[in-house]
Amino acid sequence: MFEHDSRYSRLPTATHVGADGRAIAYAVRRVLPPLPDNILAEIEIGAGDRLDLVAVRTHGDPGQWWQIVDANAVLDPWELEREPGTRVRIAAPRI
Repeated sequence: MFEHDSRYSRLPTATHVGADGRAIAYAVRRVLPPLPDNILAEIEIGAGDRLDLVAVRTHGDPGQWWQIVDANAVLDPWELEREPGTRVRIAAPRI
């Protein structure tokens, strides 16, 4: 259903059967995982930094921005890049 490196790839799926009998598969709700214990570094977000750019520098892939969000236990990704000088934890990739 999802690419192997997606934040949703490990979610279980469920099926909803509508009134018309049509089955619709969906991924169950994703909750924030526990904070990782494999923090590699803590970096400071600079002016104009975005999480995709930080992910390229730290994980080699802009699509892995979600791993930075998870390592910092925030629901709103923009919270991490809103203020220059914010300290952000970087965990080892979970792929």
